[in-house]
Amino acid sequence: MIKFNNISTYKKILCSNVISSIAFLLLFFSLYYYTIQQEEQVYNSSKEQFDNEVNSLLVLNSEGIITTIKDITFWDELVKFIKTKDKKWFDDSVSTYIELYNIDYVGIYDLQSNFIMQSSSDKIKIIDFIPKGIFPKLYKDKLVKFYVKLPKGIVEVYGATIHTSNDPLKIKTKPSAYFFIARVLDKSYFSKLEKISGSEISFLGKNDTIVDYKTIIKTTNLLDYRGVVVGKLSFKRNLNVNFKSTKNILYIILIAFVIGMFFHFYFSKKWIHEPLKLITQVLETGNKKAVKSLKNSSVEFGHIGNMFEENIKQKKQLEFSKQKAEESDNLKSAFLTNLSHEIRTPMNAIVGFSDLLNNPKLSNKERLEYLNVITQSGSNLVYIIDDLVEMSKIDANQISPNYTSVNLESCLNELYNQIKITIPKEKTIDFELIKSENPITNRILTDEIKLKQIIINLITNAIKFTEQGFVTFGYELNIENATISFIINDTGLGIDEANQEIIFNRFRRIDGDYAIKVGGLGLGLAISKAYVEMLGGTISLQSQVGVGSRFLFTIPLFFDKKESNIPLPIIEQFVEETAENQTILVAEDDNINFLLLEKIMRLKNYKIIRAKNGQEAVSICRDNKNIDLVLMDIKMPVLSGYEALAKIKVFRPELPIIAQTAYSSSEDQEKMKRAGFVNYITKPINKEKLFQIIAKTLV
Repeated sequence: MIKFNNISTYKKILCSNVISSIAFLLLFFSLYYYTIQQEEQVYNSSKEQFDNEVNSLLVLNSEGIITTIKDITFWDELVKFIKTKDKKWFDDSVSTYIELYNIDYVGIYDLQSNFIMQSSSDKIKIIDFIPKGIFPKLYKDKLVKFYVKLPKGIVEVYGATIHTSNDPLKIKTKPSAYFFIARVLDKSYFSKLEKISGSEISFLGKNDTIVDYKTIIKTTNLLDYRGVVVGKLSFKRNLNVNFKSTKNILYIILIAFVIGMFFHFYFSKKWIHEPLKLITQVLETGNKKAVKSLKNSSVEFGHIGNMFEENIKQKKQLEFSKQKAEESDNLKSAFLTNLSHEIRTPMNAIVGFSDLLNNPKLSNKERLEYLNVITQSGSNLVYIIDDLVEMSKIDANQISPNYTSVNLESCLNELYNQIKITIPKEKTIDFELIKSENPITNRILTDEIKLKQIIINLITNAIKFTEQGFVTFGYELNIENATISFIINDTGLGIDEANQEIIFNRFRRIDGDYAIKVGGLGLGLAISKAYVEMLGGTISLQSQVGVGSRFLFTIPLFFDKKESNIPLPIIEQFVEETAENQTILVAEDDNINFLLLEKIMRLKNYKIIRAKNGQEAVSICRDNKNIDLVLMDIKMPVLSGYEALAKIKVFRPELPIIAQTAYSSSEDQEKMKRAGFVNYITKPINKEKLFQIIAKTLV
């Protein structure tokens, strides 16, 4: 083994070629010896192939008729004909199939096996030749094929049950009647098959057989509906096998092998030995001339030369990549440090003040103060988690725009009312929606949820860094450029010019005492920028420290042409009304979550029914007609919220169902909307928002 390893690769290839030559010669004489045996194998193989061709041809020949009869027999007009027996319609609509599909007979029977009407060519003179025994089998199987022997010859018959068009699979409804198509197996029928199969076709009697070793013969039995043979088809093709030509081919192969081996030895040296020498030079000395010569060699060795060249370039890029990686690691380390701080801060408040609530000596004022701190800290924690989940989905390319028809004026007014009530009372801020000088009077096409999230992020950010003054937002329309520009102005702290370049980068936050005070991960603006670019737009910032900031983002303007003539609805502010004594089904498998919902609902005197899984929710909605609304948890055992919703909508489509979920991304909101939920409430549940959604839905 050691001596063999010391032999060069080129000599190993030569040795391999010699061994291959000896093996080839042994194989050649073996093939020549077994040539006689091949004759029998060729005959058997040819017969098997011919059998398969005939079987495939017969199947293919029947598929067209089967497809036709399937298409005809779930036709509403045909079902109507069974009742009217309108001969004119039959002649105009059904009889035409004889010429259209080159068949000889169409006929219709009722479910009592009584003949209704037929149409046929000159080849079939008998009106009613369908055997009565076929009808029970046809009723069960929906589609049958059999053969009937008539005076004119053997007839191929196809039968199918007739159903309405809403039951194409014939499994929902009972048959309306029976439909038959037939064609005579005559010379014209055989001539087409003979051209396709390249064989001679003829009839045989029930007991006839053919034995002829000079031809290949395939016989096929023609069975009636009982499985009894009524005739046979014979397919015959001549077989010409000349093994002398096979021997000549073997001689030619031997000569070609000798010539091929000569060229193989020559080009092995040129294409393998020489490039291997070049590779050795490159690895030992790094010779650039050898790399260049190697690139000009054959494709494989040329590719190796390119790899050597790329390796040199990669070494130069390695230091640059290493520097970038270290910078990225530093950013991630800073982000993780900030993340740990931001999560621990609200968690510290939640755990600490929850522990203080156990003190029985607390006054009501102190207790309310502690509860407010716990609630606010919980909300801050939810915002942090939502931003992390949304940013991870953006990085994984799991989010795409979902364009819908949007009433922009209504959308902005809704955002104004939604954000206004969240402004802290200790801040003296004038919050205003600036009306556009050129308002949009038609619906536009955009992703409403992502557009709202962009505006909410920018306004929330402005309010966070503004103690007094104003925060305004609005839009400007540019018909010529087909764009909409949204502007958010504030009189907050402002951002210095150095930080304006990085403010939209993920994991980047302006450090400072106030930034540390208000907290945050620095993902809100990064998410907003990602959404704007997803909608095909751009975002920019103008800011001055101590004066304020102006965020502007522009998206393409697309009018909804389908809704162009429909006036926009009048925007009305919703006023919550209390719907007393309404019955609400709460589908929630978790006992603690249900206990919380039950306690919240009792505050409004709602009647509560519980379902512990999706299947139980479906059963309760089916049995209890007094349920006015359903609060459906998305993730439940047995049936999920989506599966339960689909089943309930089948028998109670008008019942409003609100989703309760821990998933709050824009994609999840779109999914719930498409599924049929009238609204949704995210966990942790805000009772005031829940009451508003329920009241709005019930009213």
